[in-house]
Amino acid sequence: MGRERNVDPVIIVIFGASGDLTARKVLPALYNLFLDDFLPSQYAILGVSRTGFSDEAFRDHLRSGVEKYSRRGMPNDEQWNEFAGNIRYMQAEYDDPALYHKLIGLPDETWSTPPNIIFYLATPPNLFPLIINQLGQFSNLRGDVRYRIVIEKPFGRDLLSARKLNNQLTQAFEERQIYRIDHYLGKETVQNILAFRFGNAVWEPIWNRNFIDHIQITVAEQIGIGRRGGYYETAGALRDMMQNHLMQLLCFMAMEPPTSFHADEIRNKKVDVMHAIRLISQEEVPRYAVRGQYGEGVLDGKRVPSYRMEVGVRAASNTETFAALKLFIDNWRWQGVPFYLRTGKRMPARVSEISLQFRPVPHHPFSHLNTQLFQPNRLVIQIEPNEGIVLRTQAKEPGLGMKLKQVDMHYSYREVFHTESPDAYETLLVDIMRNDPALFMRADQVEAAWAVLTPILEVWQNNQELNFPNYQPGQWGPPEAEHLIAQDRRTWLSPVCLEPKRG
Repeated sequence: MGRERNVDPVIIVIFGASGDLTARKVLPALYNLFLDDFLPSQYAILGVSRTGFSDEAFRDHLRSGVEKYSRRGMPNDEQWNEFAGNIRYMQAEYDDPALYHKLIGLPDETWSTPPNIIFYLATPPNLFPLIINQLGQFSNLRGDVRYRIVIEKPFGRDLLSARKLNNQLTQAFEERQIYRIDHYLGKETVQNILAFRFGNAVWEPIWNRNFIDHIQITVAEQIGIGRRGGYYETAGALRDMMQNHLMQLLCFMAMEPPTSFHADEIRNKKVDVMHAIRLISQEEVPRYAVRGQYGEGVLDGKRVPSYRMEVGVRAASNTETFAALKLFIDNWRWQGVPFYLRTGKRMPARVSEISLQFRPVPHHPFSHLNTQLFQPNRLVIQIEPNEGIVLRTQAKEPGLGMKLKQVDMHYSYREVFHTESPDAYETLLVDIMRNDPALFMRADQVEAAWAVLTPILEVWQNNQELNFPNYQPGQWGPPEAEHLIAQDRRTWLSPVCLEPKRG
């Protein structure tokens, strides 16, 4: 989680190197790390894929990705050529044992120090077992922390498949060599939750059931599924977003104070939260979980198709593009405090926010005022598109008499620090090179999250939703999502970034 530049020589082997993830995320992040001197003086990037590329054609392909997706914009020719000089490509089939013998034998006498070798699986998840099994043929890899493996979500499809994948991984590598990457954990504002909570004495006394009424976590996307129809049909919002991104945010908000920022200490506290989440029986699923699927409509003045009309999607698909949950954490700190989580596609805006709604004051001394207009204090952690924190309180308006108005105390990263935050992948790639797994998911944490969600998945898979599609583009999900929270006499809070500017 630190940003020191003492990184050992490294070889990064990217499986699935011709794919979208490499071009959009991994390579732009590595190039930015090169520009910021976070790569070691000796490094190599080897792309492995079935696509027929020469070294030069592969570099050109990657440069196009950097030009489109890097936060730095168009690369400088001299800098790019220096960076790209360390990039090579290997065309191969993933089931070819000869490929893996070549990879294990990569370091040669030109390396001043034996390099770390990172195997980055940027492939579709159905190829994970094949590649892991091939690497597992080399018994010397297991336990040697110079060798590390990185896999992208989804980490399984349910509890059973997650356990199977974890067993395959731990047969080839030890847990300390495995990096299950969730890019949300690399975002500056997500990491700042820990600094905000545990670096300031003011919050801990009120960060509990005595002062907090409920917590809402919203991760909304305005886009549809695009070209990911084939993948999304096997996933859905619950697997694609809820199991990883939103559950991780919940852990950061609910975890107990760590004794240190050692990787296992942080992850132990997060696992404790997962184990304390009240399990939902299949009979209770309708009371605690809501699913939705977007129909066709107009969004930002453009006509957009329904989910069932997207490429690669079945005409009568039962896959959800929206999910909302109500969860409880049965421990001393959070007993009785509901956590409301929602995520979806084709929402009004791309926004990720966490809102803590505090309990109302026990008595209003302003009896002569319309106290129905008063709102409880609210703390908002903004993750995207804005990065910052907002504390909403009541204040007296200037003038004669007593008139109260909501006011916001806030700071944004950009205004305070006057610098652009690194991309999440940059942070996480540095941590992998430095062998710091604090921001990565451990096997027991993955399985604990699936234990919470698998009963919901089973109910949804076994019961066709007759009302699909049940929300239009530009809506915050289906009406049932409102009922989920309204039955508790609460309402979904509007994201602060979408509210009109306050005068």
